Amino acid sequence: MPAAYACDPAQARGRLHPEEESAFRSCFQRDRDRIIHCSAFRRLKHKTQVFVEHEGDFYRTRLTHSIEVAQVARTISNALGLDTDLTEAVALAHDLGHTPFGHTGEDALNALMHPYGGFDHNAQTIRIVTRLERHYAEFDGLNLTWDTLEGIAKHNGPVVGPDGLPISLGPLPYALAEYNALHDLELHSHASAEAQVAALSDDIAYNNHDLHDGLRAGLFEEEQIAHLPLVGPAYAEVDARYPCLDPYRRQHEALRRVFGAMVGDVLETSRARLQAAGCADAQAIRDLGHPVIAFSSGMTAAIRDIRAFLFANMYRAPRVMEQRARVTRALEALFPLYMNDPALLPRRWQSEIEAATTETALARLVADYIAGMTDRFALQEHARLTGEDVMRDGS
Repeated sequence: MPAAYACDPAQARGRLHPEEESAFRSCFQRDRDRIIHCSAFRRLKHKTQVFVEHEGDFYRTRLTHSIEVAQVARTISNALGLDTDLTEAVALAHDLGHTPFGHTGEDALNALMHPYGGFDHNAQTIRIVTRLERHYAEFDGLNLTWDTLEGIAKHNGPVVGPDGLPISLGPLPYALAEYNALHDLELHSHASAEAQVAALSDDIAYNNHDLHDGLRAGLFEEEQIAHLPLVGPAYAEVDARYPCLDPYRRQHEALRRVFGAMVGDVLETSRARLQAAGCADAQAIRDLGHPVIAFSSGMTAAIRDIRAFLFANMYRAPRVMEQRARVTRALEALFPLYMNDPALLPRRWQSEIEAATTETALARLVADYIAGMTDRFALQEHARLTGEDVMRDGS
């Protein structure tokens, strides 16, 4: 039985372009399915989280990460009586706008786009699902419901304050402002509980798998994480229950307990907050003025310590920083090449290039193209256009 505060597909706020409803799928199921079948979702297979693709096939990619986030989100959503299809749709879409090379690529593209309004992966996701996916006869994008688009735009919280000014430093991301002017996503309020679940599921998934990938890559050892909150007690519990367990199984058993502790904490804390809020419907969740899906203060502090360790020992590890420098150099070379000679872009982009009457409009198209690249394709294009292999030793 859905909770009173769950989003009801029968009460969904519609699509920008009206469509006939499906006879056997809810509108949120259709959104989820369209996301899974879109081109940008498939490209996530070859976009990495922390490591560049050539590092190996074992490490998480944006695709495997998105699937893991969706699994966690669906579990939490179901336990809280929310609409699991809407939750899953937001979770699966949340990284569609990421560049090649993870946050390194986003940082590089944001710097390159600074004179033209900057680049934000979350806003780019909105641009992809509302404009850049072009498969349907009657509209650009995926024509997702307002509820799903709102969740994508605001799953991390309101984007603007009550005065309409951006909450974060700088202007509202271009792609988000552009679409919001056409279809008001009410950027001043919190999103649905379903979208809030997707946001925290992202935190749970990457905190867990970054520990796993970092250990696998040899960036740190188990002894180095034994002092961390959640992690140390999990290893102690495994050792007490399974003495002399082989190292691989020991690691898995410990990290699955870390994973379970984060999920359990979200459920306990969120149930209490939802009960205290007493919301009668989904709109009341949006109007509360604060999130209802959250970690406890103790878990928030523990996760902060884990993230600090990962930042110092994984994201800023010398080996990772070397790769960051190499791929940043590749994107810094590609962007001006395309800006100076737009004919280098594929033929199907040429009509839009011809219609781009300003340098900013052209830069936005170049950013769309680069952001859509996979790690592999970006490196191949850089090598083809410059004759340089940035990943080769000594380059």
